[in-house]
Amino acid sequence: MKLWEKSTEVNKEIEQFTVGKDREMDLYLAKYDVMGSMAHITMLESIGLLTKTELELLLVELKNIYKEIEEGNFVIEDGIEDVHSQVELLLTRRLGDIGKKIHSGRSRNDQVLVDLKLFTRARIKEIAEAVEDLFHVLINQSNKYKDVLLPGYTHLQIAMPSSFGLWFGAYAEGLVDDMLFLQAAYKMCNRNPLGSAAGYGSSFPLNRTMTTELLGFDSMNYNVVYAQMGRGKMERNVAFALASIAGTISKLAYDACLYNSQNFGFVKLPDECTTGSSIMPHKKNPDVFELTRAKCNKIQSLPQQIMMIANNLPSGYFRDLQIIKEVFLPAFDELMECIQMTTYIMQEIKVNEHILNDEKYLLIFSVEEVNRLAREGVPFRDAYKQVGLDIEAGNFSHNKKVNHTHEGSIGNLCNEEIELLMQKVVDDFNFERVEQAEKRLLKD
Repeated sequence: MKLWEKSTEVNKEIEQFTVGKDREMDLYLAKYDVMGSMAHITMLESIGLLTKTELELLLVELKNIYKEIEEGNFVIEDGIEDVHSQVELLLTRRLGDIGKKIHSGRSRNDQVLVDLKLFTRARIKEIAEAVEDLFHVLINQSNKYKDVLLPGYTHLQIAMPSSFGLWFGAYAEGLVDDMLFLQAAYKMCNRNPLGSAAGYGSSFPLNRTMTTELLGFDSMNYNVVYAQMGRGKMERNVAFALASIAGTISKLAYDACLYNSQNFGFVKLPDECTTGSSIMPHKKNPDVFELTRAKCNKIQSLPQQIMMIANNLPSGYFRDLQIIKEVFLPAFDELMECIQMTTYIMQEIKVNEHILNDEKYLLIFSVEEVNRLAREGVPFRDAYKQVGLDIEAGNFSHNKKVNHTHEGSIGNLCNEEIELLMQKVVDDFNFERVEQAEKRLLKD
């Protein structure tokens, strides 16, 4: 079944090529397609294009289809082009001609736009909640190990004293910025394109404000041409936000692999989270973080993939945009797995509390000694030279203690302030508004 088919039968190879992976990808969108249809037909009844009885019958069947999707019993049948066609077919089978009325005032163009928006905002919420979980694990570990020192590095050379409080806390604060980026993407996503039809509106007196409120959008994409132009742009902007999170996790995964190696020995991954070698019985490989690093690096390429698909398209709809679904929709699952794996291991990771017992790390305290001399009145440059000459002569010593007090330093992590920043970002998403709108729409 094709909603556009008339008297000419399409070449089967052409059909297979143009449909591509749409049936597979549209399963991601199925329940959101139903939600969009429920809002749309509720609006159609309000402007006289459906009777109250027709609306009630359609809403009952759409809720039944929604439940079938939730229970995993929904399929897009062979020969059916997409999820929109499948839902309309099911309604027509169950209700006859009434099912054919639901498409008045819309196109598959704005239908898939609203599906993508509803899907994306739901998955952003899941990602945001998972990031928040990881954030709290990192903050807790930062507080737990705030007094455990480890060497800081520049150029992969030992540099100055750091701490596990700083290390865990740095990634926690990094996630705050990532969440700000995600929030901006969410707000751009949470605008209603429904009613833009094929990108040029409709001669029906559609009430777009009504569908905006029914679906819990913050506002609508007002200009109907821009609503259509937003496809590809929305996915790209969200992909940049996902890539930002992936970048933070990738760096953390690299650190964990490095610090877990015997040459460093700063941390130890749980044995049950490592894998072995087929010929080396001693091996405990950090495969989970190596795969996390690779997957997150792959996600960081997502904005460029979307950009290259949508690049240089003029205004209006083009089938090129269909291909974006293939790289965009599965990315949420992949990132979610990486966040969850990282959260679990960061919770269970073991910290070496005696790293600096090794004398090879003595020189990281050289700056501490320079600063001590400067506090006693020695000009900084003279103190620097004096300590440097002591190091060259093999006479440098230090008690391996630090006294850092300024904001954000080893002795003053500012974790409470970082937690307040994260809480403000989380609150500003205002997910509750969307949840309430969706519950009202789907209530029995």
